[in-house]
Amino acid sequence: MHASKGDRLLVHGRTVGHGDHVVEIVEVLGPNGEPPFRIRAEDGHETIMWPGPDCVVQHPKSTEPHTIH
Repeated sequence: MHASKGDRLLVHGRTVGHGDHVVEIVEVLGPNGEPPFRIRAEDGHETIMWPGPDCVVQHPKSTEPHTIH
Protein backbone atom coordinates (compact mmCIF):
# COMPACT_ATOMS: atom_id res chain seq x y z
CA MET A 1 0.00 0.00 0.00
CA HIS A 2 1.32 3.39 -0.98
CA ALA A 3 -0.14 6.75 -0.01
CA SER A 4 0.77 10.43 0.08
CA LYS A 5 -0.16 13.29 2.35
CA GLY A 6 -3.66 14.45 1.36
CA ASP A 7 -4.87 11.03 0.22
CA ARG A 8 -7.94 9.62 1.89
CA LEU A 9 -8.30 6.23 3.51
CA LEU A 10 -11.65 4.45 3.18
CA VAL A 11 -12.11 2.15 6.17
CA HIS A 12 -14.82 -0.45 5.60
CA GLY A 13 -17.06 -1.29 8.54
CA ARG A 14 -16.25 -4.76 9.83
CA THR A 15 -19.37 -5.48 11.84
CA VAL A 16 -23.08 -5.04 11.32
CA GLY A 17 -24.17 -1.51 12.20
CA HIS A 18 -20.71 0.01 11.69
CA GLY A 19 -20.61 1.62 8.26
CA ASP A 20 -17.65 2.73 6.22
CA HIS A 21 -15.85 5.93 7.09
CA VAL A 22 -13.19 8.06 5.42
CA VAL A 23 -10.17 9.65 7.09
CA GLU A 24 -7.50 11.97 5.71
CA ILE A 25 -3.84 10.97 5.62
CA VAL A 26 -1.99 13.95 7.11
CA GLU A 27 1.48 12.34 7.30
CA VAL A 28 3.17 9.25 5.87
CA LEU A 29 5.56 7.82 8.46
CA GLY A 30 6.84 4.75 6.62
CA PRO A 31 9.42 4.58 3.83
CA ASN A 32 8.35 5.10 0.21
CA GLY A 33 4.75 6.03 1.04
CA GLU A 34 4.11 2.93 3.12
CA PRO A 35 2.37 2.68 6.52
CA PRO A 36 2.14 3.73 9.22
CA PHE A 37 0.10 6.85 8.49
CA ARG A 38 -0.96 9.72 10.73
CA ILE A 39 -4.66 10.14 9.97
CA ARG A 40 -7.32 12.74 10.84
CA ALA A 41 -10.99 11.88 11.24
CA GLU A 42 -13.84 14.25 10.42
CA ASP A 43 -14.15 15.22 14.10
CA GLY A 44 -10.49 16.36 14.13
CA HIS A 45 -9.15 13.36 16.08
CA GLU A 46 -5.68 12.29 14.92
CA THR A 47 -3.94 8.96 15.43
CA ILE A 48 -1.31 6.73 13.86
CA MET A 49 -2.67 3.80 11.87
CA TRP A 50 -1.36 0.69 10.12
CA PRO A 51 -4.24 -0.02 7.70
CA GLY A 52 -5.43 -3.57 7.24
CA PRO A 53 -7.10 -5.37 4.35
CA ASP A 54 -10.39 -3.61 5.13
CA CYS A 55 -8.96 -0.24 3.95
CA VAL A 56 -8.61 1.39 0.54
CA VAL A 57 -6.40 4.39 -0.33
CA GLN A 58 -8.18 7.02 -2.41
CA HIS A 59 -5.84 9.32 -4.32
CA PRO A 60 -7.38 12.77 -5.01
CA LYS A 61 -6.17 12.85 -8.63
CA SER A 62 -7.58 9.40 -9.38
CA THR A 63 -11.19 8.24 -9.41
CA GLU A 64 -10.08 4.61 -9.03
CA PRO A 65 -9.33 3.49 -5.42
CA HIS A 66 -6.32 1.22 -4.86
CA THR A 67 -6.97 -1.91 -2.82
CA ILE A 68 -4.50 -3.09 -0.19
CA HIS A 69 -2.91 -6.43 -0.96
